[in-house]
Amino acid sequence: MNIDELTKWILSVDRRLLVMKEIHENELIKASEIAEKTGRSLQNISHAIRELEEEGLIECLTPEKHTWKRYILTENGLQIFEKLKKKHLFN
Repeated sequence: MNIDELTKWILSVDRRLLVMKEIHENELIKASEIAEKTGRSLQNISHAIRELEEEGLIECLTPEKHTWKRYILTENGLQIFEKLKKKHLFN
C-alpha cells in the first residue's frame, strides 16, 4: 500500500489510530499500557498492533519477549502520523 492507502486503512479502524497516537506520544510503550490508557481490551489493542506491524508502521523493540513487548513507530509510521496530525486528527 502507498502512503495514502495506508492513511485511509488506519482511519478505517479507530483502534489503529489510537495505537499509533499512544506510541507516538509515549515513544516506547507496551500493549497493556495502551489498553489501560484508552479503555480498550488488551485483545483489541494487540490486534491493532499486529495489523500495524504487518504493514510496517510500528516495530517491536523486544521481539524476543513473549510479554512486556515495547513498540515504536517506524519511519513510515511517523510519516503517516504527521500526515494525520496535519489533518487535525490529533492534538
